[in-house]
Amino acid sequence: MSTPVSPQKAPYGLDLDPGTYYWCACGRSRNQPFCDGSHPGTGFAPVQFTVDERRKLWLCGCKHTGTAPYCDGTHKSL
Repeated sequence: MSTPVSPQKAPYGLDLDPGTYYWCACGRSRNQPFCDGSHPGTGFAPVQFTVDERRKLWLCGCKHTGTAPYCDGTHKSL
């Protein structure tokens, strides 16, 4: 399996409105942390997630989390 690009080691802390989002898993999107369609040929696919009410979420920036799309602290060991 390919290794994702890590656009940043820290998570992205975002206030998100209700809706459906697609988290970039490959790390190549220019619209981090969201997918912009840059993943073909990488072996990665975006991760869909839904937000039911406006809230702050911490989305993984290193792309190595075990709880995608959410940060699980893996960046601390990279």
